[in-house]
Amino acid sequence: MDDGINCLLKSLGAFETEIFISNILKEPFDYTEWQRERFANTTLEEFSTQAVQYDREHPFSL
Repeated sequence: MDDGINCLLKSLGAFETEIFISNILKEPFDYTEWQRERFANTTLEEFSTQAVQYDREHPFSL
């Protein structure tokens, strides 16, 4: 499940992934709860490193 979510996140981004999952499930998807569970064992340093890496790979542009 995590591999699938990670693939969606990489391809679509967090917001679009949440919409996609909500659309294919008959039950509501709680992204906040999933996020809490997903990152429960991630240290702040690990999270920060991953965020910086993601930002470098997906630069924001207008």
